[in-house]
Amino acid sequence: MGPLHGKKIIELAGIGPGPFCGMMLSDMGAEVVRIDRIGKADRNLAKDVLSRGRLSVAVNLKSPEGRGVILKLCEKADGLFEGFRPGVTERLGIGPVDCMSRNPKLVYGRMTGWGQDGPLAQAAGHDINYIALSGALHAIGFKGSRPVPPLNLVGDFGGGGMYLAFGIVCALLEAQNSGKGQVIDVSMVEGSASLLSMFYGLKGTPFFASEERGSNLLDGGAHFYNTYETKDGKYISIGPIEAQFYSLLIEKTGIDPDRFSEQMEMSQWPEKTKELAEVFKTKTQKEWCRILEGSDICFAPVLSISEAPQHPHNKARGSFIELEGLVQPAPTPRFSRSVPEVKHAGRNPGEDTRSVLEDWGFSESEIEQLQSKEAINH
Repeated sequence: MGPLHGKKIIELAGIGPGPFCGMMLSDMGAEVVRIDRIGKADRNLAKDVLSRGRLSVAVNLKSPEGRGVILKLCEKADGLFEGFRPGVTERLGIGPVDCMSRNPKLVYGRMTGWGQDGPLAQAAGHDINYIALSGALHAIGFKGSRPVPPLNLVGDFGGGGMYLAFGIVCALLEAQNSGKGQVIDVSMVEGSASLLSMFYGLKGTPFFASEERGSNLLDGGAHFYNTYETKDGKYISIGPIEAQFYSLLIEKTGIDPDRFSEQMEMSQWPEKTKELAEVFKTKTQKEWCRILEGSDICFAPVLSISEAPQHPHNKARGSFIELEGLVQPAPTPRFSRSVPEVKHAGRNPGEDTRSVLEDWGFSESEIEQLQSKEAINH
């Protein structure tokens, strides 16, 4: 059982970063119940990795009885989280005040792009906009070219879902001492800015001397911290920042040690990058793996999401699992004693309505009455 076993969490269904947070908590052993709207009950989530491990209750949130279901569930819950625009759950009658009046120890997590207040709080947006405002997007891309969106990893998942999960666990720990719940305000702008903390600290130093993309140590500006195309059109990555590792790069690639001696001379980086590019194109990705992989050169092949689960290292550690025919990342991090596991694949909206309500204290007559009033669906 995972380290969060015994914790009960309510997830108000959303997209992207919300389900990611729910997956993280569920992977770690929490009982996470996803509240789906009845109108969404025709969705098939069995193959949705982010939906794994949770049970689903379908509720009509626009009906008084449906809102009553959420409030009664809150009485048994340790936490609840949502990812709507500010004020939406208040208008539905299931905001923090409503829910915490039923359970003062409830932890109420809220995640938005811009935050719960501020001039942009009510504006629509997506990951790309949030990381643009935090400074993250500006720093990612090639020199002389436009910023490159890093999928939606930095805002939605890194700056949003992970910070929400972290905030919920922190608040649960605090509630054990205080006996009181609290509201968590997660902003993806602020989360992605937090991920940039090191670079805000390095600003103006030799390691982050320029705000021009592709000009610094870790953004593709350095020849020794970069990706290179191989003879077969694939790519490899190298990152020998430390001097002893850099010496190994020179040794194993056969490049001129005199020509490449001044590792940190930034004015020489562009030309050295071009020279290394020519070297790495002389062999295939597999050939470079045989020469460089496993050494202290700081090397790895650049793998696709289809290739990564097949790599010997990932297979040896069980870094990926297969669930109902779908290969996906295994729960992480790992624990020596409280071993996380995926309980089951994603459940369809409303698939567990009756069983969850029974387990959480609803009587048979209450469930029948809610069904008759179309407040729930199963």
